[in-house]
Amino acid sequence: MNTTIVLIGPLGAGKTTVGRLLAEKLGLPFCSVDDMRGAYYEDVGYDETLAKQIAASDQGFQGVLRYSKPFEAQMVEKVLADHHGIIDFGASNSVYEDQELLARVAQALSPYPHVILLLPSPNMDESAAILKERLIQMLTAVGKTYSDELFVLNEQFAKHPSNHQLAKEIVYTKDKTPEKICDELVQKLTIDFLWKVRDNARDNAIAVR
Repeated sequence: MNTTIVLIGPLGAGKTTVGRLLAEKLGLPFCSVDDMRGAYYEDVGYDETLAKQIAASDQGFQGVLRYSKPFEAQMVEKVLADHHGIIDFGASNSVYEDQELLARVAQALSPYPHVILLLPSPNMDESAAILKERLIQMLTAVGKTYSDELFVLNEQFAKHPSNHQLAKEIVYTKDKTPEKICDELVQKLTIDFLWKVRDNARDNAIAVR
């Protein structure tokens, strides 16, 4: 069994922060799909110039998302084939209106028992409000501007049913520190998974010697 945990969820859900802590705790590699998006997009034929033209048109960012979705599905398949460990899926890569693309991503995720959706609360309106507050704090801290379009989009991500269809477990994060969330995730892991992690660590140690 592959030692892979996939974290999905909207912007501000804590996927990157918690993912890094979890990777450190388990001694597994960490990868963020958003960090490698450019290289994979180039590999699958994504046209950056066309995407910019769509963004500048009346279709705006929603048009770019529609254009990007088939490429995102291909990227997801390639990332899962190329990487193991803790994978931060990014906010958009688990959200699909097209049922064929959703089925394709679900198939790619089917071998992985730990596909975990991070959300602040089971109440979707409360989750959207908490995520908006988090994003404002995060963007303000680094001096970035923002518009309501970002919050509307992220509310769509948070409430979209495909996240729940792809997730095999849900962890609610309201009023929890990243360390507490990380501990809760470890408790949800199967014994077989933890044994596999231990065996991999032992084999790696032997290889280094």
